[in-house]
Amino acid sequence: MKQSIITILFLALICDCTAQSFIADSLRNEGQLDNAISEYKKVFAEDAENQNNSYNLACALALTYYQNDSAFYYLNYALRTDSSLWALADPDLIAIIEDEQWGDIVSQQMSKYQLKNGALTDPAYAEKLLSLIMKDQALDYQIDMARKYYMKMGQFPHWYYPIATMKNEISESNFEEMQELLDRYGWPKYSTVGRLAADAPLLVINHQESEDARIMYLSTIKEHCLLGEGSCMEYAKIQDRILVNTGQLQIYGMQFRYTDDRKLQPFPIVDPEFVDQRRFEIGLEPIKDYLKRKIDYDWKIIQKEK
Repeated sequence: MKQSIITILFLALICDCTAQSFIADSLRNEGQLDNAISEYKKVFAEDAENQNNSYNLACALALTYYQNDSAFYYLNYALRTDSSLWALADPDLIAIIEDEQWGDIVSQQMSKYQLKNGALTDPAYAEKLLSLIMKDQALDYQIDMARKYYMKMGQFPHWYYPIATMKNEISESNFEEMQELLDRYGWPKYSTVGRLAADAPLLVINHQESEDARIMYLSTIKEHCLLGEGSCMEYAKIQDRILVNTGQLQIYGMQFRYTDDRKLQPFPIVDPEFVDQRRFEIGLEPIKDYLKRKIDYDWKIIQKEK
């Protein structure tokens, strides 16, 4: 009986912490950073080994742009047994990368990643590419808050416009840096710099205002996708964006638009009953699953095969 009571109490504690983490995540996603931080700290006090909570707490602190030391404290705690490179590309952490403590984070994560996955052919290039991803997605949190405001109010908040301008300036700067890196190191591959870092040029190219940039690199992006050395997901996004922006029907269903009632839907797709066949050929999930997960859209066109 005693063991059963202990087990029940333990499970209740887990459920309580999970619920609190969910509350914290929800508050963060609604832009209530201070309240989210308070909830994350409550979870940390009860379950310090919850690395996901510690990491999210570090990100929320970094997003305030004034709590660097606290962000580093929880980030180091969260990364103790983490051997991934995601933290080095996470835009939520961009506010703390100029701090002298950031170099230690980079060094430790690169070392742990290579110890687990094998030495990278060019780790220095990988670091630069990961930094490029972080900068490319900088301000995404703020842009997402503006999008949610638009969905609710039917117009963008006044603070969206300077942020959008800054986002475009960052995109232009990143594109120039990307070209310099490609000239110096060549096109990155999964097998030389790792899967995450190798996708940096694709993200930068997809976010370019100029269609010429996407068209110029499309064949290279497709080649690396088919060779298993680059992201087919990003290739599909770029291919579809070119088609949509040039007045053509997309082929993979990766580009969206707002309806009159401010809901997202995919732009028209050529032969939509065969879209899954095209997606499967490059390793993408069914369109129905993708659209539901991505924009909560219910795809109802029955799929066929030629």
